[in-house]
Amino acid sequence: MNFRFKAFALHLLASAVALTLVLGILYSGWYRWPGWYLTGAAHVIALMVGVDVAFGPLLTLVIANPRKPHRELIRDIALIVAVQVIALVYGTATLWHGRPLYYAFSVNELALVQASDLDPRDVARVQRAPLAPRWSSVPRWIWAPLPDDPQESDRIVLAAITGGYDVTAMPRYFKPWNQGLPALRAQLKKVGNLRFFSAVEIDRLKRRMQAAGLAIDQRNAIPLTGRGHPLLAVFDPASMQMQGMFPCT
Repeated sequence: MNFRFKAFALHLLASAVALTLVLGILYSGWYRWPGWYLTGAAHVIALMVGVDVAFGPLLTLVIANPRKPHRELIRDIALIVAVQVIALVYGTATLWHGRPLYYAFSVNELALVQASDLDPRDVARVQRAPLAPRWSSVPRWIWAPLPDDPQESDRIVLAAITGGYDVTAMPRYFKPWNQGLPALRAQLKKVGNLRFFSAVEIDRLKRRMQAAGLAIDQRNAIPLTGRGHPLLAVFDPASMQMQGMFPCT
């Protein structure tokens, strides 16, 4: 029995170290708050933890029999490790492909933009632009206004409505965050007037804002959306500094 538990402990330690290293790098670079929340990455992480930290070591505990031939034991453990590596690579690739790159204000919305959201043809056109995405890019706050050309603007809006790429997927239109603050200020609303959230969610958000010492009777709020649950972003209307981001769940 000591042999089984020793094999289990060593396998668990190695698996936990590998997974912690991968998730730590992804979190510190791209998925720190609110990225992990808005991407809804919890199910991918749960799969990686389940296979790499739970499933693999437990199987080792089952098959680690000291009376089993050495070659057979190595083969069985190698098969388990292979499944773990496949799950780790799959999960890492999924998280990398969907890593947060921008928090974009555009027209009347504030939204997370993931790497997988970008139009690859547009990315190729602006490789050297200051706000162009690169493999090493970490999340940035940007303004993504519609182009001044009415025909081009209408084309983008129509494409977004019919399932195509929105302007937030086109880095050639991205501008520095500070330039969009006047337009963002005009879109702020009182939390009670936001139709994006249900009545129950608005009550919950009001309580959280009050607990943080923020006014609920000012035009200072806008939803921040992604693929996961949305957040409420609250700004100081005078300075336009972010004062907080609150989950509605």
